[in-house]
Amino acid sequence: MRLDFQVTVLGSNSAIPSHGRNQTSQLVNIANNFLLIDCGEGTQIQLRKFKLKFSKIDFIFISHLHGDHYFGLMGLISSFHLNKRRKLLTIFGPNGLDEIITVQLRHSNTRLNFPLRFVPTNPENKALILEEKDFKVFSFPLKHRIPCTGFLIQEKHGLRNLIKEKLMESKLPIEAIRHLREGKDFTDEEGNVLYAVEDYAYPKRKIRTYAFCSDTIYDPQIIPYIAGADLLYHEATFGNDEEHRAAETFHSTAAQAGKIAKEAGVSRLLLGHYSTRYLDLSPILDQAKAEFPESYLSEEGITYSID
Repeated sequence: MRLDFQVTVLGSNSAIPSHGRNQTSQLVNIANNFLLIDCGEGTQIQLRKFKLKFSKIDFIFISHLHGDHYFGLMGLISSFHLNKRRKLLTIFGPNGLDEIITVQLRHSNTRLNFPLRFVPTNPENKALILEEKDFKVFSFPLKHRIPCTGFLIQEKHGLRNLIKEKLMESKLPIEAIRHLREGKDFTDEEGNVLYAVEDYAYPKRKIRTYAFCSDTIYDPQIIPYIAGADLLYHEATFGNDEEHRAAETFHSTAAQAGKIAKEAGVSRLLLGHYSTRYLDLSPILDQAKAEFPESYLSEEGITYSID
């Protein structure tokens, strides 16, 4: 049985909340580890609205320091404090975010009940920023008006599933079973293979990945970072009618997001960061689908499984 790998959208709009849509934020559940990506204004309200247990969040990732991607962070930290949180919270984000947090805590004379760790991200190169038992997180550079990073969440190979019929044929020692589940042949002291993993275990499952591309101009240079992702979130602020505006503001159109998804060979594309000028998002979706048929609108409160 595979562990959960899910993305719940909390906010899908761009700079201003409108049309019942909120600013960027997503909650990722991977193997019962909860990661918050971006934290626009109203994020904790959305977490409560959709009955998500935000006390389980141990890691927060902030892509850049435009307010619609982090203005909800201090409110969430404050709620953690008021709810008597005790466990460590780790925040990954651009240089300067630690100063913003520190200044607000200092001037409100707040001494947190829990340890808070800040890890600066690198907006110039791809980097492994977190490795846990079941997953890894990488940051990678995006091209925006200020330093900005995307995030790639990748599961790790778990224990191999063993072929029951084979186990029933042979009475394997516990040590041999352990080796086989870890993907290793079981050998004797001379190195002779007694039980080969390929004979007793099913093939490794494909590693699942989720790529999050926050605010970015159309930039094919990101393709190597996100290639082959099972699910790609890519901003789609504008429609084709505003392609010039997208370039001026270092944002992307839905069609451009579709082109990136096609060139990167991803399985599915999730659109978001919609401009307030679009009440009806169906043209945005149609324009992305024209480039990449497996395109979908991100909708708040909807959980997208990565299978």
